[in-house]
Amino acid sequence: MHAKPLGRALLTVAALVSVTLLTACGSGSGGQAHESAATKAAAIREPRPKQQADDQSLPGMPPVLDPKDVYAADRPNQLSPVVKDFPSRVYVPNTQSDTVTVIDPRTYRVIETIRVGHQPQHVVPSWDLKTLWVNNDLGNTLTPIDPRTGTAGSPVEVHDPYNLYFTPDGKYAVVMASQDRELVFRDPHTMKRIKTLPVTCYGVNHADFSTDGRYFIVSCEFSGELLKVDTANMKVIAQEKLPYQGAMPQDVKISPDGKTFYIADMKADGVWVLDGDRFTRPTLLPTGKGAHGLYVSRDSHEMYISNRGEGTISVFDFRKKALIKKWHLPNGGSPDMGGVSADGKVLWLSGRYNSEVYAIDTATGRQLARIKVGHGPHGLAVYPQPGRYSLGHTGVFR
Repeated sequence: MHAKPLGRALLTVAALVSVTLLTACGSGSGGQAHESAATKAAAIREPRPKQQADDQSLPGMPPVLDPKDVYAADRPNQLSPVVKDFPSRVYVPNTQSDTVTVIDPRTYRVIETIRVGHQPQHVVPSWDLKTLWVNNDLGNTLTPIDPRTGTAGSPVEVHDPYNLYFTPDGKYAVVMASQDRELVFRDPHTMKRIKTLPVTCYGVNHADFSTDGRYFIVSCEFSGELLKVDTANMKVIAQEKLPYQGAMPQDVKISPDGKTFYIADMKADGVWVLDGDRFTRPTLLPTGKGAHGLYVSRDSHEMYISNRGEGTISVFDFRKKALIKKWHLPNGGSPDMGGVSADGKVLWLSGRYNSEVYAIDTATGRQLARIKVGHGPHGLAVYPQPGRYSLGHTGVFR
């Protein structure tokens, strides 16, 4: 886990809209975002945009900035006023060490190690951008971290939080309860359970939402299936088995134009290409052994695919709809989950089986750093990143 950069005027409006939406949402458990008087005044003067009568988007969802590019708000360094003063950090959950390693991306040095719950899987930015939630899967808790100070708060009891997402309207957190075989819709701040959606597949783990937010696609790792879930009604509306024996689907990412979903598969060694609206039989694009994570470049032109089983990163061109490059980590490695720096120049990935993190130049594919961390590093989050709000995982922003 494309349109040209937006003009200065449109970006200014988008930033002001972001403040209005996020202020209305309220604060997360991990910390309070500071806003200047000028920022607050600007937010008050700028009315919240209303959805048009013919807009079929999920009610309450912030309007899409560019219908041709769902990532239009993610341009280099276009940080929301909520996060613009947060220090730039890389947060690495170490599943076998029960810690989060904090890295300064400017120096490539570890600056802190935070003790969290048992088997932390992912570090997830909240919808309102104010909190980072550490998913302590076997500890059955979420640990909130205030990204302004780097301080961890009191754990919140949540059962089987393998992964965490947020609906585009900010109304619900969606816990991927992998072992429980459930999607659990919760209050996005308190994490109080609102609705439990049992599923018949095994190992729900990753997801992404349609452009209009009306549905999301979920991968089921252990049964090789995909789900299509109605966001507003919180119910499964379609389900299918992937056409590969032993398939293990992982990360899910929508194309900039919203027409296609891509699903990494670590056993099929490639990426499934799916028409989300029609939910027809997907086709497989081979990328490399152990395809795992999917990340979109800041200009929306490319997608970086981490091939965990062979120590490579494949680069997919959305316009050409083809693979154009493959980067090889020197001395190998196990590139897994991560994110792109705010300026778009560095791809950060955890080395799942090597107790390390990789920093990779997105212009050349050159390894910039290889940093030792705890055991079993997994869903690291680069934070802050551009965007008006977060859909969860290690940082899916709109």
